Amino acid sequence: MKKCKVCNKPAVYHLTEIQNGEAQALHFCEEHFQEYISGQTSQDEWEPQDDATLIELSSQELQLDEEMECPNCGITFQEFRSEGRLGCPHDYIAFREPLIQLLENIHGECVHIGKFPKRAPTSSQQQYNLIKLRRELTAAIAEENYEAAASLRDEISKLEQEEQEQSESDTSAE
Repeated sequence: MKKCKVCNKPAVYHLTEIQNGEAQALHFCEEHFQEYISGQTSQDEWEPQDDATLIELSSQELQLDEEMECPNCGITFQEFRSEGRLGCPHDYIAFREPLIQLLENIHGECVHIGKFPKRAPTSSQQQYNLIKLRRELTAAIAEENYEAAASLRDEISKLEQEEQEQSESDTSAE
């Protein structure tokens, strides 16, 4: 995982600038990206870290990848990266964080959003919607966006009530 070149927090933004025919990779956290884009700080402060620091950070990341190992099947994260296949279902737990980062880098998301089978019961679609809304609610609360959180809470309550009414009508029909 790349680190912000200013504060060494995990980088969220990755830029490549070309100056004088040379490509320069820049990695920023949210805060420093906003500062960089707005031009609040001088260019001198954004000079890349020296090569020794970059090599040290890269070797630390590689060492972490090599050290991560599934306790069940023994596959390392580095082996997974080279082979492209996990060894067992427990690998998803053992490599959770790097897998999430990898999926987000590749697909932009780590949750599948797609179609439901036409014959799928509506309750499974409702369950999926409830799970999705609860995640959005958690994110809204974490971001202190309380207005959005309140509307999500109301929507969740409405869906839960509809689901309960539907299950009651299904049991009374039997």
